[in-house]
Amino acid sequence: MDTNATDMQTEVVVLGSGPGGYTAAFRAADLGKKVILVERYPSLGGVCTNVGCIPSKALLHLARVITEAEEAAASGISFGKPKIDIERIRAWKNEVVSKGAKGIAGLAKQRNVSVVQGSGKFTAPHRLQVETPDGKNLRIAFEHCIIAAGSSVARIPGFPYDDPRLIDSTGALQLAAVPQRMLIIGGGIIGLEMACVYDALGAKVTVVELMDGLIPGADRDLIKPLEKRIRARYEAILLSTKVTKIEAKKEGLVASFEGKDAPAPQTYDCVLLAAGRRPNGREVGAEAADVGVNERGFIPVDKQCRTNVPHIFAIGDIVGEPMLAHKASHEAKIAAEVIAGHKTGFDALTIPSVAYTDPEIAWMGLTETEAKQQGIAYEKASFPWAASGRARSVGRTEGSTKLLYEPQTKRLLGAGIVGVNAGELIAEMVLALEMGADMEDIALTIHPHPTLSETPAFAAEMAEGSITDLYLPRKKSG
Repeated sequence: MDTNATDMQTEVVVLGSGPGGYTAAFRAADLGKKVILVERYPSLGGVCTNVGCIPSKALLHLARVITEAEEAAASGISFGKPKIDIERIRAWKNEVVSKGAKGIAGLAKQRNVSVVQGSGKFTAPHRLQVETPDGKNLRIAFEHCIIAAGSSVARIPGFPYDDPRLIDSTGALQLAAVPQRMLIIGGGIIGLEMACVYDALGAKVTVVELMDGLIPGADRDLIKPLEKRIRARYEAILLSTKVTKIEAKKEGLVASFEGKDAPAPQTYDCVLLAAGRRPNGREVGAEAADVGVNERGFIPVDKQCRTNVPHIFAIGDIVGEPMLAHKASHEAKIAAEVIAGHKTGFDALTIPSVAYTDPEIAWMGLTETEAKQQGIAYEKASFPWAASGRARSVGRTEGSTKLLYEPQTKRLLGAGIVGVNAGELIAEMVLALEMGADMEDIALTIHPHPTLSETPAFAAEMAEGSITDLYLPRKKSG
């Protein structure tokens, strides 16, 4: 085949249409560039829109409705046991997903972004080959490329992956059925979010985690309220434990365990593998374009999202941790703007993380774990939600809001929140950090009452010594 032959030519080609890919394509188009967006699946939006963030949040919403109805009995309102119509739930979830994907397709059309369906790989530094669903090879010549090919589920060798009872997060979100007993391998964010869903729908859930704590990236004090709640609800939480073997038998999947909390082999109706994700750096033919890929499969980039090849950029999961949609979309705009000649780069002070569990956990900036590891001096102010009128009124007082700040200047260094809607509340703290706010700035900002949003202000008042919603003994002078 003539590698110099071309079927399409463009200024910018974007490989992958997830939150990073479509944002990059749309921003480049808005800046006057001719853009082709390559996506291997029929729907735009990538993992996040189709089999990740959006469908999981839809199901987590239903899980929260079920558990809130259940817990309302303590307040004197009893709804009775919910009737679960799994087919209608699945149809509703699919409609949520479909609307999102169609919306992205509509935005592409409005911007005159050409969408090509197929699996794309480099054949040369300025050429891409796309294998279309009908088996044809489409050749695209480009001036610039933005790689946004994302990541895939990490697999543990030796498991029976041909058995439909062993699923990954995509399979879990398809909601084929609600198992009686379910094992979730991985106590990180994805595993625990899916645990929330299936627990609410009636499954007996066991979570197994290799590390000695759930969600290893978060501070332990933020994890405690979640762990206490789910230990009371789930069949088991197994820490410092690994699954050594899974045998497919007629009666179920038999899992063998090893470690501190390891039980005898157990039989499950379904096993969800949620042990992390791996970048797709080795799947785009990077070597044909001389693009560097490291030993873990990531594509290293500079602060302008540029690879070692000056006209090729990379963004999102494929360039490194954290693998988060909001990081990808931020990097996407940088890459598109650099291609358009803007002087810009990645200079965000922090990237927030959220576990949409029940309760939610959110953190940003410096964590206590990082501060101790790096020898960074800090002080801490925590406000318990048991003293929050809003938290008491909704019967969810297990939460807390924590601020870390510099001892001398009291400038905000980091924040962590555990509790209802923590993912919504953390955004104010991200802005405060970006704006260089100190404890006085936050404490003197008037927040609406009674809300959960005032808990960061109360935490700042704890740091300032001006709190009135709690009693702090007066410090002795001298």
